[in-house]
Amino acid sequence: MTTIIGFAGFSDSGKTTLVSLLVPYFEERGVKVAVIKHDAHGHYKEAPAADSTLFIRSGASASVVLSPDAIRTYERKTVTLQETIERLKGSYGLILIEGFKREPHDKIAVFRTEEQARIVHELAAPPIACVSSDRKLAEAVAQGIPFFSMDAVESIAEFIRSRMRNP
Repeated sequence: MTTIIGFAGFSDSGKTTLVSLLVPYFEERGVKVAVIKHDAHGHYKEAPAADSTLFIRSGASASVVLSPDAIRTYERKTVTLQETIERLKGSYGLILIEGFKREPHDKIAVFRTEEQARIVHELAAPPIACVSSDRKLAEAVAQGIPFFSMDAVESIAEFIRSRMRNP
């Protein structure tokens, strides 16, 4: 069974760093992890000089690169988060989602400042936990919700593991 946990926060709140630290924690313990990143503004670009980039720039609808240990696919099409989750389910024990604050999956709010802490109130549902560098701020904006310090990666991972059906 696949567990889905999101990380929501504003730009520069620490989401990417946290997810990148959680991935090896789970992978080293035999849990296959997939990460879905929200790119709301279309900033992501393939490596500038790569052949696959040339193919996309030339108008290809898809470019697939097969390597001995990976497949990289770039497709010009619109899919929903739910369609992507459904495609990944079953192949991964854990799907970590960065962004997509308005989607209904469980989320951990990530923030460093008072301004960023407003993410707690912008989510579709209350977060299942908060990760912040400021405990007092977290307690003020998210009373009764589990709090984790930014550097408590193992504790955050164990919290996620406790929510998994087959950890």
